[in-house]
Amino acid sequence: MKTSWTCRALGICLGALAPALGYGQDSIYGAPYGGAQTYQNNYEQPQQFYAAPEAPQALPQVDTVSAASYYNLLERVEALEAEAAEEACKEVDIISKPTQKWSGRVHFDYWNFPDNSALPNYLESGDANDGGDDFIGFRRLRFGVAGDVSENMLYKIEMEFASPEDLAFKDAYLGWDELPFLHTVLLGNQKRPYGLDHLNSSRYNVFMERPYVVEAFNQDARRLGLQSYGVSDSESWNWRFGYFLMDDLAKAGGQYDDNYQSEIAGRLANTIWYDETSGGRGYAHWAVSGSAAFPGGGGDDRFTTRPEARTDNKWFDTGVLGASNYQLVGLEGVLNIGAFSLVGEYQHVHANRSANPDVDFGGGYVYAAYWLTGEYTPWERDSGTLGRTKPLENFWIVNRCDGCRSYGWGAWQVAARYSYGDFSDENVFGGVGESATLGVNWWWNPNARVQFNYINGRISDRIVAGAPSDSGWYDMFGLRFMVDF
Repeated sequence: MKTSWTCRALGICLGALAPALGYGQDSIYGAPYGGAQTYQNNYEQPQQFYAAPEAPQALPQVDTVSAASYYNLLERVEALEAEAAEEACKEVDIISKPTQKWSGRVHFDYWNFPDNSALPNYLESGDANDGGDDFIGFRRLRFGVAGDVSENMLYKIEMEFASPEDLAFKDAYLGWDELPFLHTVLLGNQKRPYGLDHLNSSRYNVFMERPYVVEAFNQDARRLGLQSYGVSDSESWNWRFGYFLMDDLAKAGGQYDDNYQSEIAGRLANTIWYDETSGGRGYAHWAVSGSAAFPGGGGDDRFTTRPEARTDNKWFDTGVLGASNYQLVGLEGVLNIGAFSLVGEYQHVHANRSANPDVDFGGGYVYAAYWLTGEYTPWERDSGTLGRTKPLENFWIVNRCDGCRSYGWGAWQVAARYSYGDFSDENVFGGVGESATLGVNWWWNPNARVQFNYINGRISDRIVAGAPSDSGWYDMFGLRFMVDF
């Protein structure tokens, strides 16, 4: 790296003067000193009023610095300054042509629904004495591509093939990046910004299925819309807000309708604590989210959900409320200390109905999880969501040449969740759900794992024509094999 001629001249002058300075020190401070007489007896009076100063110690010898070492130091300082300037204002990479990165996931499930009490049996099979059929098959089977179109323009297309006769798109959008004020803006099908468990990717979620309220108030999560995503320089804060159509158009691709049935929604999140020294093994997060929705009589004011398992039917159903509008508010929090995680969330909906009394629904969940093998759950500060766990040791087993076997255990996590959802109010009897779920996650490697869930739940205040009662209990077992890339 080149240095200025002023710096070079200064270095030459200092190098030339250094020997002279060292010689001067020896001649002045190294000379013998004929000072005042010293006295060994502390009580003896001195012969003169003022004592002569003690002779100063000689200064250390000053070594000369070679011109090469001096120029090397200057180059290193200039390199550090250039690196700091580059970090402060990075140049945008020039893209000669659009890029592409392929991704996919496979979730293969088995669910067992034993005979339960009369109401759950009836809701699933229509027969109070039959708990319904077990499920075996693909829960998710996705394939997609994403990339950059230009220096600040991007895209993503992801298709769902789990039901081959009924294909649907998931994330499907184009967008702009590095924008002033708005940061990143996406136009197309994307997740609405409320419900932490929905914003988390299904690749990393701790339990196989999402809680009552998260699934009911944000069914299938994604909608066509225009949304802005932002994050602070320190990544302590992140936010997203946008305008969405309320119809789920993942299978239709679009709508012909002057009644847009739209909503405005947003989320503000804060990583209040993040332990940099441990690489993120400790952190705390909170967020608030909300939505103002205007169904316009189109039927999008209906909240339905399954009993936190992949049943054939949705057991909880408010029916169409006939609401002119409704408002949603959500609160969420996360605390992670090493291998231990504590996560909770609450959501509430108030629906304004002109022909009937207004109604309120709500609920939440809390879960605790612990890594038996010492890993931790990473946190993505720029989005306020869970990240990908990397096992300390992958699961593997091989035969050795000595006839023995070598193996690794992978990563093991245990978790417990309590969940509550209330979808009954006034003359609406959508049901009240309460459940406890125990889960075990076995990560073979960062891209593959096995999940097991056991659910014990109760449903009440659910009135359905022909049902034998309005309440009941149920047990369920789920198993999932999953990979993603």
